[in-house]
Amino acid sequence: MTRLLVWDIPVRLFHWSLVALVGLSFYTMKTEGAPFVFPVEIHARAGYLLLGLLLFRWLWGLLGSPHARFASFLRSPGSMIDYGRRLLGGRPPAFAGHNPLGGVMVLVMLLSLSFQAVSGLFMTDDIFFKAPLNGWVDGDTVDILMALHHLNANLLVVLIAGHLLALVVHRLKGERLVGAMITGRKALERCPEDEPDAGLQPRVASLWMALVLGVICALPVIWLWNA
Repeated sequence: MTRLLVWDIPVRLFHWSLVALVGLSFYTMKTEGAPFVFPVEIHARAGYLLLGLLLFRWLWGLLGSPHARFASFLRSPGSMIDYGRRLLGGRPPAFAGHNPLGGVMVLVMLLSLSFQAVSGLFMTDDIFFKAPLNGWVDGDTVDILMALHHLNANLLVVLIAGHLLALVVHRLKGERLVGAMITGRKALERCPEDEPDAGLQPRVASLWMALVLGVICALPVIWLWNA
């Protein structure tokens, strides 16, 4: 068995920060939000931070380390079907990074979360809260975005449940995915099928690059926070 360093520090920080902020977002909307006096304000600020995180992940998916890049884990429908068949039939092939089904799930969740964060910038409760971009569109558009925001929140619940179920299934198959996202290292009993080729080797990926991108992504968050 070999242990490969798969997930870099930026990916791991993104993942667990995302977990915390999504949890806070749902808590402040689906409960009374105690001990917060104005849960909707906390919900909005969590959304601003989420938007910065997601912007960073989209950029890191283009410029980051090999297994963080979209080109390394987005595969053809045929590959996804084949992986699903082999998963149901027994032990699936080994992947150091995201497997074909996991890769498309990452993309779907990123798109859903991004829509949720962006649409939230136009929300209002018509009483105490008005999001920074609420005045940029007319009332009918705001109503449509609010309806889609709530529908997409339900979709996110389904996606998160599917993600948790996948973790359980892969654990039963012998893959410790949660531990790998904590340590960055993944234990593999056989050679993975997704070793990055020369074309995917990072030319600019480094902690310094992550820091620069983090600063860039923080700028809109700061503007929204103070708008």
